[in-house]
Amino acid sequence: MATMGTTADETSVLDVAKAYIGRKYNKPGSVYLGVVSRLDSLVTGALVFARTSKAAARLSEQFREHRVSKTYWALVSGTPDGQGGQLEHWLWRDDAARRTRIAARQRAETQLARLQWTLLATDSKTSLLEVQLETGRKHQIRAQLSHIGLPILGDTRYDSSAPFPRGIALHSVALSLTHPVSKETIAVHAPLPRSWKRW
Repeated sequence: MATMGTTADETSVLDVAKAYIGRKYNKPGSVYLGVVSRLDSLVTGALVFARTSKAAARLSEQFREHRVSKTYWALVSGTPDGQGGQLEHWLWRDDAARRTRIAARQRAETQLARLQWTLLATDSKTSLLEVQLETGRKHQIRAQLSHIGLPILGDTRYDSSAPFPRGIALHSVALSLTHPVSKETIAVHAPLPRSWKRW
């Protein structure tokens, strides 16, 4: 399900969240929700919405300044070299192919992308990686893991030939951020969906 921006006959996560807030707080008419984070429509997991424009601005600033901790789990084909490491690449958007690509060097149209990965489990054909996202580029995890020969299950756009029951095997498992008003640390954990059950 897309986070937002769907056509009139499709439902987005934003639509579902607005309906939930309307019911929970008995709000008639239109409900405001600010979209603070997004996930690709094939990806599952935790998202952040803001209930006021001031909260949206403060939370968006945290994301922009990389003060939000974002943890993903990815099921990939193959076994990585080692138990973990950092990936750093220059990415560019190939809009014609609707892909993010890795550039050999920095250019005017590229953006730096960084992530940390840790191997959690492997059975020689499939590996479970935990990914700490340091930057938030479009399709970043998908492009970077595919580039090092570890495509995410089900992600045919990024060279996977391994099937996955629904969407792709990338899940936003945890988010940690500062509440925009109380300043308390908010830690969110998203349980794995049923599509991960056999793994």
